[in-house]
Order: sequence, then C-alpha cells, then structure tokens
Amino acid sequence: MNELFRIVSGALRLDIDKVRNYTAFLAERLDESGDGAAAARLRKMLTETDHVLRPTSSRRTPALPVDSESRFPLVEHVSLRELDEPPVVLADEQWHTLHEFLSIARSHSLLDANGIQGSTNLLLFGPPGTGKSRVARHIAKELGLELYVARLDGLISSFLGSTSKNIRALFDFAARTPCILFLDEFDAIAKLRGDTQELGELKRVVNSFIQNLDTLGPQSIILAATNHEGLLDSAVWRRFGYRLELGYPDAALREALWLNFSEQLPFSEKDHTLLVDLSEGLTGSDIEEVCRRLLRLKVVNNSEPRLRDAFRILLNVGGGEAGKSTLMSTLQGLGQQRVVKSLRKRNQRVYSHALLADLLGVSKSTAYRLSR
Repeated sequence: MNELFRIVSGALRLDIDKVRNYTAFLAERLDESGDGAAAARLRKMLTETDHVLRPTSSRRTPALPVDSESRFPLVEHVSLRELDEPPVVLADEQWHTLHEFLSIARSHSLLDANGIQGSTNLLLFGPPGTGKSRVARHIAKELGLELYVARLDGLISSFLGSTSKNIRALFDFAARTPCILFLDEFDAIAKLRGDTQELGELKRVVNSFIQNLDTLGPQSIILAATNHEGLLDSAVWRRFGYRLELGYPDAALREALWLNFSEQLPFSEKDHTLLVDLSEGLTGSDIEEVCRRLLRLKVVNNSEPRLRDAFRILLNVGGGEAGKSTLMSTLQGLGQQRVVKSLRKRNQRVYSHALLADLLGVSKSTAYRLSR
C-alpha cells in the first residue's frame, strides 16, 4: 500500500518520474513476495507506455540531479547489493532508538491513515569514525531501499542563488524516487543562521533547506549526519524527530567490535580482553583499521599476526582525533621502560611481565628489568 499511495500521489501531480520509479519499485517488492505474475504485468505496463511517456529507453536507475552550471552530480548512489561488511554494533539504548525509527518508517501509511503526522527524518551525530555512515547503510538494507548520498561539494555552488536551486532539485529527486537520502557532513548546509562568520547567502541556504524539508512529506526518508552538532541551527534540530548519538564505544562495545572485525585473526578470548583495554578511547573505525592492517600482514607474510603486531599498529593508529586522549596516545613516543611502567601501573594482573615481553618483543627478564 505504501507504494500504491506514492504512485497515486505522483499521478495526481502529473509527476511521471515518480509514477514510473515507484511502479518499478512495487514490481520488485511483488517479486520478493512471490507474486511474479503481478510484477511481470506491472513491468509490461511500463514497457508498453515507454514510448508514450519517455522517448528514450526505460531505466530502472533514476536520472540523478546535477548542478545546473557545472553539471556536477548532486547525489551518489551507494550499491548495497554487493556490499559485505560486519554487522552494526550499538548499545541497547541506541538499538532501541534505531528499531523505533525503522518501525515508524515501515508503517508511515498506517499512521497517516489514522491521522497521526510525524517525521521520518533521523539525525546521526557524534565524533568521526563512530559508525554514522554504517548505520545509514544498515537502515537502507533493513528497509529495502536504495541509498543516495548527497554530494555537498556539488550542492554548494559559488553562483549566487544556485545552492538553493540545488537543494530544491535534491529534494525533488527524493520525493519521486523510492530511496533514502543521506546528507553526510550535514553542518555544511545547516549552520546556525546567527553565525556571524557566514555570508547572507549561506543563511538563505538554511532557510531553503528547512522549507524543502517541510514540504517533502513523511513518505520520504531523510538521514543526516554531522560531526559538529553544535553548529546546527535550532530550527534544523526540530525537523528531525529521531536523533541518534554515536559516541566513543565503551568496553562492552569495543569487545563486540573486536569480535566482529577480527574473525579471521588468531586471537583468543584472553587476547580480546587485552585488545579491548588497549583500544580505550578509540572509535569503531580505528579498531576496524587495525584489523584490516593485520589481515594484510597475514596475507603478505603468509603467517598469523601476533599481539605485538596489533600493539604496534595500535600505537600508530591510536593518536586519534586532535586533542583526544586515548591510552595509545599516552604511550606514543615513550621509551620501552616508560611504556612498561605505564602499563604495569595501569593493571599489573593484565600486563604481566610475560605479556609485556611479548608486546615489546623482548625477553621476560628484560621486561622485568624495565619495570623496576
């Protein structure tokens, strides 16, 4: 029924692109549910009317909006069918928010029929590397929708007034296409209108964005992500009924991340306990990068990587964001003796002399001497 409502809406507005896109999408859904005959009938109708409604050949992939001056694309399609990545790791409260959003997105027609209005917009915010883009891909997969990421480098034009036109074209595309529109680095177009450092044109851009978002309707799903939520205009915040903060993972989440990303690595349960502690203050993206580098070593050297390899890479990756303190950032640049003393002071039971000897590639007696 969701697709039928959208097809009728497009027909009443004489929006042929919307009618065709959602008809093709409905045919796919019917195929998935086992009604191949109805799907084939819809596709035949599209083919038969192709010469009447559109002189060129029918395309399943909709024409992407472009900047009118540079012809630079305003969105980029993310192919999810061939994408193979570990599952999303979230805390229980974060899953609760995400599951609520997904249930509302699946049932907006039912809510609309009961006179309940609501936003199907989700704002993801938090430091870089905490999984905002991964959550966006997860949502698209769960809802069975195509994911389009707004290209802000193409959206923001140097020509006066063109940026607002591009925003309108972007939302028109989202309105007539069965998809999720993902606005990454969202603060670039939704900054505080009272920011004295910004030109009047960019302040008008925020107004244009808010107006287009208000007229889009609940049938379209907008996701936005920012690393700088404090820069967002308060009126923009109010347009997102669902908000999900993704911060630095705690020990439990880091353990789940290590288990997800290191499936092909020879780490024991005891090793994971150590890695969870060493990665304190790092993001999920940091942990994934460590595991990716270890897998490369495994293939290139044709041998299993060891904990000392993980420790060395963590020291390299663990500097983290500028100004952010992590365990690894406190150890960077220190000599072996200071590293040993720091880790022994942290937890003598976990960081035994034997373990420290393994991490540093020295003998156990040397590790003992360094700790004195």
